[in-house]
Amino acid sequence: MLSKLSMLALASYATAELAPIHIKGQKFFYENGTQFFMKGIAYQEESSAKGQTNDDSDKYKDPLAQPDLCKKDVPLLKELGINTIRTYAVNPNADHSECMKLLDEAGIYVLSDLSQPALSIVRDDPQWTVDHYKRYMAVVDELANYSNVIGFFAGNEVSDANNNTEASAYVKAALRDTKAHIKDKGYKLGVGYATNDHPDIRDDIATYFNCGEDEEATDFWGYNIYSWCGDSSMEKSGYSDWVDFYKNYNVPVFFAEYGCNTQGGAEGRDFEDTRALFSDEMTGVFSGGLVYMYHQEDNDYGVVEYKNNKPQRMDNFYELKKAHAEVDPKGVDEDDYDQDHEREECPDLSQYWRANARLPPTPSQDLCDCAVAASGCEVKAKVDKEDYGDIFDFICENEGDLCKAINGNGTTGIYGAYSACDSKSKLTILLGMYYEALDNAADACDFDGKASTKDADDGEDCADALASASKINAEAATATGAMSDPTSTGDSNGGDNEDFGITNAPIARVFNSAVGLYMVVAAGVGAGVVLL
Repeated sequence: MLSKLSMLALASYATAELAPIHIKGQKFFYENGTQFFMKGIAYQEESSAKGQTNDDSDKYKDPLAQPDLCKKDVPLLKELGINTIRTYAVNPNADHSECMKLLDEAGIYVLSDLSQPALSIVRDDPQWTVDHYKRYMAVVDELANYSNVIGFFAGNEVSDANNNTEASAYVKAALRDTKAHIKDKGYKLGVGYATNDHPDIRDDIATYFNCGEDEEATDFWGYNIYSWCGDSSMEKSGYSDWVDFYKNYNVPVFFAEYGCNTQGGAEGRDFEDTRALFSDEMTGVFSGGLVYMYHQEDNDYGVVEYKNNKPQRMDNFYELKKAHAEVDPKGVDEDDYDQDHEREECPDLSQYWRANARLPPTPSQDLCDCAVAASGCEVKAKVDKEDYGDIFDFICENEGDLCKAINGNGTTGIYGAYSACDSKSKLTILLGMYYEALDNAADACDFDGKASTKDADDGEDCADALASASKINAEAATATGAMSDPTSTGDSNGGDNEDFGITNAPIARVFNSAVGLYMVVAAGVGAGVVLL
């Protein structure tokens, strides 16, 4: 059921003029069959809002929920020739109707990331939990109200180097579940991923997100690329290589961020890369791109700088405006376009690629609640999350197999049935299993006063779910390769795990910084590199 806020948003949006953009094969199309190319820009204040932090969720500024700023910025976006903006974090509970209407009237579409700073898939401790799920689906449900929304990014540069590729399994699970939600709701929106350009993983990651069944593979592919710097060329920048690499990709590919500033900062940009991107050499494969970025900040990538609360056009604003005005990409008519490219085969595990094709389970709040109710021991309400770590560590060191029920490993493809539960639920579930394993001994549910016994309720409504979870956890306790959960749509990767030093041991990953995911802080955000 729509909230009153959503109903009001829809009512105010009834006069929308923009028709939805849809995907066919490797192309985006307008409703009338004309090919759509993105002349876009990243639009979100405060680069710190785009990183992985432990800030509260209200610390970022939702760019689509500030009508006063939208009234100032949308005319400038239109002047720039922009037809698409990318936002990195929006508040699903905010009113977006006024900004979205202004964008619609200016002919501007929206692509938005689904995460936010305090709730994103963290590359060094990846998890896909019920809290993530609720957040991502709430963003989808809110923005699906507007016809000028193209789709969403399930992640941005999460696996950004050769030592954190396991995280891609969790992002792909998020993509899969978001696609399922969109299908269930009857929305016509795409879900994709935005990657950086790391030489050790760029081929495998592009293949990985496009492999398998349609239900779990990407709908479009965003490439964050800053290789055209100063006086460059198709060959020198590598653009010609990417045209060749993606020519047989079966979904739309575009630059999710671009605009090198190493030659004199933001004001040194002449946007020859824009002219190349929309040239005949590239438009047969690439669907345009989004310049990084609208707002001038410390990283020096902006085209507009705010002074005394007023937006000021920078010199490179006019350069981008001129470049957009000069390009006229030639597309194909949808009726004349046939897509014959296939999905990829999933990459084997290797020295650097460590994301298994078998993905984490879809988070289920009901399952977590059932398991918590069935536990005969629980963590006391007065205990801070920061103190959970000691209990997790103790149980996992002494009864390690029990911890496999609450943890997962994206490399081995082994996931406990409760790996998607929140930290408090995981701890209560683990306490109950430990208490039962020790035959309900009086001192097995105390932990220096941090835990206490409770009535265990494994009611009728939970019986089937708990029985299924028990089987999954029994397999996780002994598995050395990808598990055989019939609910998974992907097969395990080829290759012998042991060849790459991959064992089952990491499944018992302990929350050694108290609450794991919830307290991880990124090392930093590089210029033009956002981590959501």
